[in-house]
Amino acid sequence: MTTELLIYFIVLALLSEIVGTVGGFGSSMLFVPIAGYFLDFHSVLGVTAIYHLSSNISKIYFFREGFDKKLVINMGITSVLFVILGAFLSKYISSTILEFILAFFLITLSLLLLFFRNKRLAPTTLNAVLGGTFSGFVAGLLGTGGAIRGVVLASYGLKTNVFIATSALIDLGIDASRSVVYSLNGFVHKDDLYLIPILLIVSITGTFIGKKIVILLTEKQFQTSVLFLILITGLVTLYKTLPELNI
Repeated sequence: MTTELLIYFIVLALLSEIVGTVGGFGSSMLFVPIAGYFLDFHSVLGVTAIYHLSSNISKIYFFREGFDKKLVINMGITSVLFVILGAFLSKYISSTILEFILAFFLITLSLLLLFFRNKRLAPTTLNAVLGGTFSGFVAGLLGTGGAIRGVVLASYGLKTNVFIATSALIDLGIDASRSVVYSLNGFVHKDDLYLIPILLIVSITGTFIGKKIVILLTEKQFQTSVLFLILITGLVTLYKTLPELNI
């Protein structure tokens, strides 16, 4: 990666971290499709998982006022089990098809959340377990499942700090698990490891800035902006992927 491309990459990664922190969806929602312009998609999965480990540790530190233990258990166990399954299956699906599925996922989810933003899931144990299952599987397969987890956590009416800390703690288990599987899949390349310390600094800086922004904006204002940004990202990713599929 040239110096110029690396600068663009760092700036976009920082933007993803800030948006992911404040929006509560996690940085991978934007980072994964953006990184796809700089690296092949399987490499993106490997880098994202390792990067997210430091990202979530940063969030746990900055929003350490508390987390919901019951939700961490109910969502966390199934998330870890199914992220391993999704990460394992990602080895057998081509990068182009995975990018296409990611684009479809981003577009569909952002539209659903925009049109049905006032609808909330019932805060039940079953929904927490199912949410952990789906978010974990999608995270393993596509590199990002934070939005699904965010929808489930939103139904519990958690305070912002508790919401972010709980989500980050669950995500920490997800990223630790899929990092191992992605490494075994051969997605973590020596040539990309120089990005990890850079992204570590980005994650700390982005989380710090994100915490400051949380104080300034209402949840509704920011999440609406984030959802439109995710929708645009999905459409751009789809536009990029379609020629590669010969459609």
